Amino acid sequence: MRREWEYRQPVDVHFGRGILDSLPDAVDRLGGHKGLLVTSPSFVSRGVAGLLVDMCGGRLAAVYSGVSPNPDVTECDACAAMLRDGGCDFVVALGGGSVIDCAKAAAAVCRADAAAAEYLGGRPLPPDVLPIIAIPTTAGTGSEVTPVSVLSDHIRGIKAPLRCDGFYPRIALVDPSLTDSMSPYMTACTGFDVLCHAIEAYWSRRHLPVCDALAVQAARLVLDNLLRAFTEPTDTEARDRMAEASVTAGMAFALPGTNCAHVCSYPLTGRYNIPHGEACAMTIDNFIRLNGRKGSDRAVSLARALGYDSPEALADAVSALKSATGMRPDLSEFHLGDADVESLAAACMHPNMRNNPVEVTYDELLQLFRALA
Repeated sequence: MRREWEYRQPVDVHFGRGILDSLPDAVDRLGGHKGLLVTSPSFVSRGVAGLLVDMCGGRLAAVYSGVSPNPDVTECDACAAMLRDGGCDFVVALGGGSVIDCAKAAAAVCRADAAAAEYLGGRPLPPDVLPIIAIPTTAGTGSEVTPVSVLSDHIRGIKAPLRCDGFYPRIALVDPSLTDSMSPYMTACTGFDVLCHAIEAYWSRRHLPVCDALAVQAARLVLDNLLRAFTEPTDTEARDRMAEASVTAGMAFALPGTNCAHVCSYPLTGRYNIPHGEACAMTIDNFIRLNGRKGSDRAVSLARALGYDSPEALADAVSALKSATGMRPDLSEFHLGDADVESLAAACMHPNMRNNPVEVTYDELLQLFRALA
């Protein structure tokens, strides 16, 4: 059957230990004159933010560090106000996915009058976005190479992705040394986010041949290196390979998009404050089994590409990795009642679930969360 496809990756990616030192050159390439550094409080307290400001010789005019682990729309609005009021012409985002996502959205919101909550509610995003230099510090969300920003509206209990071509950063500086200080727990959480990006990109209904190759490579890197990075935090080779896996998986899912485990992660994070990667990890092995059991040829071909005889064998390996890295096995600590489980299953009937290779029904989600409860 004839199938047409296109691949687009407009981000100029620079990878390697010490690549952070090239930030002034990146600002030169943008033609930036007055920028805002968006980061988290920890990078301010550790002096990294100040180092970058000094490095850029006055072209980073201010720092916004009010980004929380699940950035709220109010944080995006505050960041956008600094960009607007400061007359900034570019953004540098230093941090994990939360920081980069907040910076992306703020770079768009600052060009319009509406608040970020309106865009999360369905208002079309402005096409004119300030140019962004993304510097990821986790391995990680891959946000440095995607057109996606995930925001939360804690008042309305919403966490959801926004998608806009303007969200692609112009330049990504991927320096694995910035991940060396990650704790074993965060190494595991972010590592499972990478693995889910790769798996979901491969079996996405919008899968592409180029993205398939990237997804397999990223998944293989995680399966081969995550446990080493978790148990031996000073193993720089494992850290480098996980950083490579993160940016590769970002390229893999940027166009095909995510589906099952990511859809389920949003209410798990929003309602129970489970970190995003751990929330993805909670269901991904279950979805590997479900997709295999329901006859997905994509689940079968992915398992074989990764060296496993079947989706069931791949799911066993993923489950063992979850256990070895201390990921939550279930939701028992939250003491969910029937109404909670039913509401959770209903929240996962999101349009992105239709991107899964086989249909996932409400009853199947209900059965999944009853088993996890």
